[in-house]
Amino acid sequence: MSDDTTMSEAIRIMVVDDHAIVRRGLLAYVNTVPLFQVIGEAADGEHAIALLKEWHALGQPLPHVVLMDLQMPGMGGVEATQVITRTFPDVKVVVLTSFGEVERVQAALAADAAGYLLKDADPDEVAMAIRAAVTGGMHLNPTIARQLTRRITAPRVGLSSLTDREREILALLAEGKSNQDIADQLVISERTVRTHVSNVLAKLQLSSRTQAALLAIREGLVTPPS
Repeated sequence: MSDDTTMSEAIRIMVVDDHAIVRRGLLAYVNTVPLFQVIGEAADGEHAIALLKEWHALGQPLPHVVLMDLQMPGMGGVEATQVITRTFPDVKVVVLTSFGEVERVQAALAADAAGYLLKDADPDEVAMAIRAAVTGGMHLNPTIARQLTRRITAPRVGLSSLTDREREILALLAEGKSNQDIADQLVISERTVRTHVSNVLAKLQLSSRTQAALLAIREGLVTPPS
């Protein structure tokens, strides 16, 4: 369904969830909404993808929207979302899950999910998310949206707070190089190196070069010495 759809066409929906009672509830609700039509259901990601491929091969209409759970046996919702959106670009996926952790949300959005809802969403919100998806929009649970905003606007901490030059110097510290060695390698003054080292320790809230070196190794910035 294109972004300029007037919604005079029925919106075809597939429900993917490993809990049969959840599927039954969603199917019952969706079928009561005007211009919403359930065309299939699946208990896991593999089954959903197999159905889509079968319908496509037979020339049957695909769903406009897949309501996708995240935590399922076998192929989970994020992986299934990625496969569906890559294989069938016109099929939109709206995540409907019990999990609201920012990392899960970001993974789903990175897989091109067109919406993210929690299972305590009321029916009107589910319908809103479906309609937004088919018109090229995206609906996020309000709590999820606030969490993402806080994550984006929060000050960076840890290695992410370092500049590229500071990360470079931290890596050289972890290799056991002195300030003069670093200055020679980077063709900068030793005084500049000392300033960078001080900034690195301050940003990482560390008190010594040894602590900085250990952190760099632990975070995979450099390979541990054999």
